[in-house]
Amino acid sequence: MDKIDNDLLLKVADLHSIPQGAFNIRKNGQLVGRQNSKGIEIETKQDKPGINIKIQDGIKNQSVHIPVIVTESDFNDLVYNDFYIGKDCEILIVAGCGLHNTGNKANSHAGIHEFWIGENSVVRYVEKHFAQGKDNVEKNLNPTTVLHLGKNSHFVMETAQLGGVTSSERVTEADLDDNAVLEIKESILTEQSQQASTTFSVDLNGKDSRVHVVSRSVAKDDSFQEFISEINGNNECFGHVECDAIVMGNAQVASTPALQNTHPDAALTHEAAIGKIAGEQIIKLQTLGLTKEQAEEAILKGFLK
Repeated sequence: MDKIDNDLLLKVADLHSIPQGAFNIRKNGQLVGRQNSKGIEIETKQDKPGINIKIQDGIKNQSVHIPVIVTESDFNDLVYNDFYIGKDCEILIVAGCGLHNTGNKANSHAGIHEFWIGENSVVRYVEKHFAQGKDNVEKNLNPTTVLHLGKNSHFVMETAQLGGVTSSERVTEADLDDNAVLEIKESILTEQSQQASTTFSVDLNGKDSRVHVVSRSVAKDDSFQEFISEINGNNECFGHVECDAIVMGNAQVASTPALQNTHPDAALTHEAAIGKIAGEQIIKLQTLGLTKEQAEEAILKGFLK
């Protein structure tokens, strides 16, 4: 682990040092460090690259950190991580991937994460993505998250693409049992000619299940973003999706909602707003002494936060 490695871990997992609790740190496809904790076991898969994370019933106020960094050029990383979370748990899981590429060929990471959430458990899942290095060399990230929420469980998913990623295809699929709640909070920044695609597909199968998706994105220069959401109300349930995007330069953003109810008491709604920064916002900040560029930067930071 060198300075670049440590800087990437700080960016994507807020790690200043070795974390407390369970962790699994991976670099260029190899295990760097691992630690289990009481009630939490991390084991290497035997049939494919990745790990199994097993959390016993009743484990509360503990965390699991599983960051990945890729620093080699011409390296395509693929990992499968499965999470088995017992009943009555309260857990923080911090994932994320940092790419550093100063070579002449592309590098990439694809993480496929699948969760089984036990009854009455509460999980906060934080996943950040960041890339740096040569602008003209591809740095690609393609995360897939599959969620199975048990009865009365609550899953909060916070994802962020912090910049530098040439291309990303982000896919989230979920099915919810009775009284399960899913909250998704996404923020994405694209610049230059970068592209980002997000797809959410949620099946509200349980009675009184709920999902709330909030996506905030900023598209600059000639970048392109696509947001697709599919919510299926298969029981008495509630689903709401918000997609807000700021475009700058010649950037483009497309938002495609798909709401379908197969039950008469399913309530599903969607909101989308795409546009530029309001001129009066910039003028107001300029009156406080900021330049136009500083005002725009402050607005964008607040919006994505």
